Amino acid sequence: MILSQLKQHLLNILVIIAIAIIWVLLNATPAMAQDSAVNYTYSEIRRQDFSHKDLVGAVFAAADARGSNFEGSDVSNSILTKGIFINTNLKDSNFTSSLMDRVSFENSDLTNAIFKDAVATSTNFEGANITGADFTDAILDRYQISQMCKRAEGVNPTTGVETRYSLGCRD
Repeated sequence: MILSQLKQHLLNILVIIAIAIIWVLLNATPAMAQDSAVNYTYSEIRRQDFSHKDLVGAVFAAADARGSNFEGSDVSNSILTKGIFINTNLKDSNFTSSLMDRVSFENSDLTNAIFKDAVATSTNFEGANITGADFTDAILDRYQISQMCKRAEGVNPTTGVETRYSLGCRD
């Protein structure tokens, strides 16, 4: 009697598992590549015009974008690791939640750019115009912060955050 109840219980469990598997398989949809994602990994995109573009989730890993124009572009949630953005126009661009490890923004225009929640470790901002840029909750090297605090000024027109405050500058 106990053995037949155990068999019935085991059979019920197997039926439930089989139904669950069939249900999952029937509702599964194939993974699709994101249509809007752009991949410029190792690309030579010098002096290109990317102004006012939707580049959300784009990959610019090891890309050479010297002298390019990204003014007003949404580059949030993107990867720029080892990218070269020297003398680049990044005015009014949005880099929220982007990964920018070892990127060079030397002498670039970052006026009113947004770097909220971005990771910018080992990234060089030497000579960059950061007027009105918002670095709220961004992960930056202490040395870069100290250098940027020497020239930080302005308020970001989109977020309303002072550049000095977003960098944690001390007077």
